[in-house]
Amino acid sequence: MKAIRVQHTGGPEVMELAEVPIPQPKPTEALVKVNIAGVNSIDAQFRDGSLRTYLPFIPGQEGAGVVTAVGTLAKAVRVGDRVAWSGTLGSYAEYVAAPEEHLVPVPAAISDEQAAAAMMHGLTAHYLVNDAHKLKAGETALVHAAAGGVGLLVVQLAHAIGARVIGTVSSAEKGKLAREAGADEVIVYTQQDFEPEVKRLTGGKGVDVVYDGVGKATFEKNLNVMKLRGMLVLYGMSSGPVPPVDPAKLSEKGSLYMARTTLAHFTATREEFVARTSALFGMIAEGKLKVRIAKKYPLAEAPQAHRDLEAHKLAGKLLLVL
Repeated sequence: MKAIRVQHTGGPEVMELAEVPIPQPKPTEALVKVNIAGVNSIDAQFRDGSLRTYLPFIPGQEGAGVVTAVGTLAKAVRVGDRVAWSGTLGSYAEYVAAPEEHLVPVPAAISDEQAAAAMMHGLTAHYLVNDAHKLKAGETALVHAAAGGVGLLVVQLAHAIGARVIGTVSSAEKGKLAREAGADEVIVYTQQDFEPEVKRLTGGKGVDVVYDGVGKATFEKNLNVMKLRGMLVLYGMSSGPVPPVDPAKLSEKGSLYMARTTLAHFTATREEFVARTSALFGMIAEGKLKVRIAKKYPLAEAPQAHRDLEAHKLAGKLLLVL
């Protein structure tokens, strides 16, 4: 089969299109013909060595396709099932062997593109507003990178709940997308400092919650724009990791709460994983949640997809089409 192979870590150029053997499913795995693979920042972190795995490896953590074989002990899926997954390394390939607990059914009303695009970004947005900080109507949320893959979904979910949404974006064009998704206010951070703008927009009161996948570049100012007992949810670090924090600073700034979350801990059981994906797919099928696909690439152009991902110029989800 054709796959993207990484033999040593580095920039996008280390990804090469190669012929490799089709994997054989273990007893509790299924072999899936990959139709769509999602492109995510975690893929780049494995590729450049920020996150470690055994070399050589096939990148990619999510996708959608059709089950073509099942292991002897697999019970959750059958041959012919349309499925989507996240958390299975090796998805930049024509076939992937995935643990059955990582696979969820895709309803007929959802396309493979929608399913793949909704997995990591959609599941992240879902747990952020429903669990990491259970957002309520009338609260004010600051959403960084509001036109990004996760950001656009967080904005839509927060708007649907009835929260006031302030989004930060890098350009006026992305600001338009954030507003269309439901943001009440948009700050173009390349033109305005978001700290004084958030204070102005909230009358100095600050926000109830900050959803932040940026990390280092926004951290200090986040603490200055939160209400007393406000919540900061860090779910990513696109600008780099946050330096060590003295907990006393959180009390000085207003007895603030802070969490550093990761998707795996909010899909820790199959029941929770299936429940979240079912909720997402239901909203997409009903037109209540729109997944924006920024660009699609053939498998061989995975290096260019990573360049585009790291340039932060495209708004929405990047997909590989096999």
